[in-house]
Amino acid sequence: MAFPPFLTPSRTALTVIGMSDSDVALIRTQRRRAAIASTIGTSIEWYDFFLYNTAAALIFPKLFFPSSNPFAGQLAAFGVQFVGFAARPIGAALFGHFGDRIGRRGTLIGTLLTMGVATALIGCLPTNASIGVTAAVLLTILRIAQGIGVGGEWGGSVLLAMEWGDQRKRGLMASMPQLGVPIGLLLSTGVVRLVSDWSGAGFLVWAWRIPFLLSVALIGIGLYVRLRVLESPQFEAVVHRDAVVRQPVWRAIVEHPREILSSAFVRMAEQAPFYLFTVFVLTYGTKQLKLNQDDLLGYTMIAAAAGVVCVPLFGWLSDRIGRKLMYGIGIVCVGLYAFPYFGLLDTKAAGLVALGIVISLVLHAMQYGPQAALIAESFGTNVRYSGAGIGYQLASVIAGGPAPLIATAILAATASSTWISVYIMGCAVLALLALVALPQRVPAEEPQTV
Repeated sequence: MAFPPFLTPSRTALTVIGMSDSDVALIRTQRRRAAIASTIGTSIEWYDFFLYNTAAALIFPKLFFPSSNPFAGQLAAFGVQFVGFAARPIGAALFGHFGDRIGRRGTLIGTLLTMGVATALIGCLPTNASIGVTAAVLLTILRIAQGIGVGGEWGGSVLLAMEWGDQRKRGLMASMPQLGVPIGLLLSTGVVRLVSDWSGAGFLVWAWRIPFLLSVALIGIGLYVRLRVLESPQFEAVVHRDAVVRQPVWRAIVEHPREILSSAFVRMAEQAPFYLFTVFVLTYGTKQLKLNQDDLLGYTMIAAAAGVVCVPLFGWLSDRIGRKLMYGIGIVCVGLYAFPYFGLLDTKAAGLVALGIVISLVLHAMQYGPQAALIAESFGTNVRYSGAGIGYQLASVIAGGPAPLIATAILAATASSTWISVYIMGCAVLALLALVALPQRVPAEEPQTV
């Protein structure tokens, strides 16, 4: 068959023109594999990353940061959590360079191994009772490695699914890897609760290690599904045109500063509230409201399950009504929910607390579903892994990482959630301004696959 001049004569970069039935079948198979591999891979990565978040709220203050003041230990645990967030832009730049230079598929193998090994090693760490402050130092180093791994993961997994997918359904296809967040949250929270119930008093002694050590098995699953996916056809087209950029990270920073900064700040109303809704809620619920820990974990699992449905739903809706409109609706809803959220929690009534947590993650999904395509479409293919990844992960430094720290400090100072709600509303205002500033471009050179 004849290939258009801008495509490499590779079986992974075909257009609808002149394709045989076997070519069409191959593309459809690879499209399905790319979506599955990206979703499973990100689920594993976020399972690993969220394990620390849950442990930071419930376990690590006692084991690694013992203190007579419970808020001091909590702040120390969340402080190390923030270090992981700060490392995410470094991972985005590091793996973004290779993702735009050598391809999405190979780079994603590196992110998976980095995250998986770091998580398994956390499960092997001695605690403060055994080696003192050295335990906290080692935990911090491994948390940095986790941050680097997950920082490089997002860009590649989103692009592999989006660039293999139907280009008329970018919102839906790019939302598939986003499912890794609710699935990873569901898995990590569920495993912690199951192991806690099973081990009883032994949980804080030895059984807390089990969820971290399970990462070894998950690495094998992730490698299996990712090695079966071929390289993105759009990246191969870039290679064939000899358009690969030698320094993609630098090029993205110099040529697309507005896109990078807007991508970071547009996540303020998604990233900061998410870590309040899933991490800080455990501290607020158990310490301030004296609610049962297992009940809160159960409510979070229900909310995460709702997110599994809602994330692709809102990604699909963004293909119908427009990416910015869908995202803007989500921003406004989260901002308006800031006070009702804590109002529902403060009732201490099981049904209303559960409802408050579930609604919070549904509103989060209104942004998170269309978010991947919204950000990725702002960059050309040859710098997309670097530019989109850096912009996305910068939000972890300005929004996600500081959020539990800020909320914990406010709670310690005021013993009230009022100013935490104001903080959420402020994040929504910043996100709306960034959404207006975010340019959208869909590069014309990208082939349309069937």
